[in-house]
Formats: sequence, structure tokens, C-alpha cells
Amino acid sequence: MRSGLTHRRAIIVGAGQAGLAVAAALIGLGFRPQQEFVVVDAAATDRQRSWASRWHSMRLLSDARHSTLPVRPLPVDPHEHPRADEIANYLDQVQHTLGVDPFWGLRVVGVERVGHGSVLQLQTAEGDVQTRNVVCATGAATHPRIPAWAQQLRVPGVVLHSAHYQFPRQVPTGRVLIVGGGNSGVQLARELSTSHEVTLAVRTRRPHRPARTFPVHARAGSSWLGRPPAVQPVFGDSYHALRHAGVAVAPAVTGADGGQVTFADGSTLAPDSVILATGYDPGEDWLPAEATAARSRPAMTGLPGLFVAGIPAHSRPGADTLAGVSRDAAVIARTIADRP
Repeated sequence: MRSGLTHRRAIIVGAGQAGLAVAAALIGLGFRPQQEFVVVDAAATDRQRSWASRWHSMRLLSDARHSTLPVRPLPVDPHEHPRADEIANYLDQVQHTLGVDPFWGLRVVGVERVGHGSVLQLQTAEGDVQTRNVVCATGAATHPRIPAWAQQLRVPGVVLHSAHYQFPRQVPTGRVLIVGGGNSGVQLARELSTSHEVTLAVRTRRPHRPARTFPVHARAGSSWLGRPPAVQPVFGDSYHALRHAGVAVAPAVTGADGGQVTFADGSTLAPDSVILATGYDPGEDWLPAEATAARSRPAMTGLPGLFVAGIPAHSRPGADTLAGVSRDAAVIARTIADRP
């Protein structure tokens, strides 16, 4: 185990927006980074944060006013929708402002309670370390979600999850199927429509809202505990606008056989390339079962001293946004400060 991790009051797992938000909240209560708490991350460097790997033209749905952490403003026009690379640079600046020096390249694989006391044992790929508080800040969009039928797909071009898409030149000329009718699928359909023949497969038709309404609708929906989330709208382009731009809108994909996919209405398509805008699973797979068995409040878990920041399933709608994660961070920091 690396030196500098032991005898810390708290360990934050994840150096992205959620982890930095919790770090900022702890510092605001007088905690000293690297001395009383540390941040660890599985990425090799800060340039491998998730924002740094998003496609080049990606812009946030929220404008700069609603895309910051309280510790530092975003240095762009407040009405502008920041690009993903601008957010990656912004998080580097926040990290520097806070004086946080993460332990990079350290993968966490589990956490458990030591006996019946208040000590937790954090299990990592390099060994175990004990602490009194652990914060899971590993993100709501960590692991690309790949549909089972994609394993049967054989196309002449490429098959990419949106996590690995960067720019149109990545996709050979021809017919492109984009699977997923959420905001990522809609944005990619618009971008590729100028250079490719695009079909967008949509499982659930989502209502459309103007981009300026995103902060309100991102927080809308059901409460955090035990109720299914409402269908989230798409912002910016509507399906009608995409059709006007030449994009074909098809039903959900139900299966694939070699180079052909089948849609829910029985129709088929032989695409040259496929982009899977099928979403992500959160980075909570290392949490124990008791972490979700008896949640009493947002960001809390059933294991004393274990907290989750920035994952809506453990909190409220909008917790995975830059503006929304600070609520989780404030609750977690106050609870850590009050724990013996």
C-alpha cells in the first residue's frame, strides 16, 4: 500500500466532479487535504477523467452558470454551453485551487466494516487500508452499457459505444445506425447527419424541451427513494428536427444477426457502422450489499461511515450534474465532521 493513505479520517474514491465537490465541502469545514483526508482514483492521470474522453464537439446541456462547483467559477461566457474539454480543464483548475493531490492509478475493489466499531477497511488493488469514512464518488456514468445483441453484430465499418466516439472521421462513410434516443444519441445523430446516412433507433419517445430549460427539468421527477424515475426529455434538437435534417427515426433494436439488425416493428436494417448511445452504469459495483439495503437519507448508506456522492440512485434527480452534486457533498462533509 502506498504511503500517505493510512491514518486519514476520510478517503474519497474518485477525483472527478463528485470527489472534488466533497473535497471542497470538507475543506470548507476545516479539513486539510492530504493530512486529514485523501482522494484516490483508478485513472492513471487527471487527463483520463471521464470529461476528457468525451467526443470533441460535445457540449453540456446546462450553461456555464449551472455547470460549476461553488469553489470556482467557470472561465467562459456564463450563457455559453461549455464543451466537454472545457469542463475537463475546469476540474483541473478546481483541483489546483483546492490543493488536492489525488493518488492516481489506485483501483478500489471493495469496502467492509472492521468488527462492530466505526472503522472501515478499504480494499484496493494494491492492498487494504483502514479509515473511518469512505466516500464513493466514482460517478453515475462510469461503465458503458452494451446491449447483449451487440455481441452478434458484424458490420463492415465500426461498432462504438458513445464513450469511445470522438469525431465523424472515426466512422467510415456509409449508413450509420445510432442506438439510443436520449440526449447523446440525438446530439450524435445531428453531428453525423451532415456526413453520413443516419438512422436513430429510439426505444422510448421522450418529450422535447428547449435547452435553456435544462436546469429545471434535470432536477424534475420522482423522489430519490424507491420510486422509478420519470422519463427524461431531450434538449436542443427534437426528433422532428432530426427528421428534417435527414435522419431516419426507427423503433428500438431487438436483435442482431451478423450484419443485420431487427427493430421492434419487425423491420430490418444492414448498417455499415453502429454507435451505441445506450447509456452507462454507475461506478458503484465495488460497494457491499448493505450499502444499498437500508438507505435513510440521500448520500447515506446502510454502512456507517460509507457515503455516495453524485449518483442519483443514491440521492436525488440532478445529483450527477455539476450544480447538483454539491448538495450531496455538503451533507456528507457535515456528517463526517459530526462522526466520532
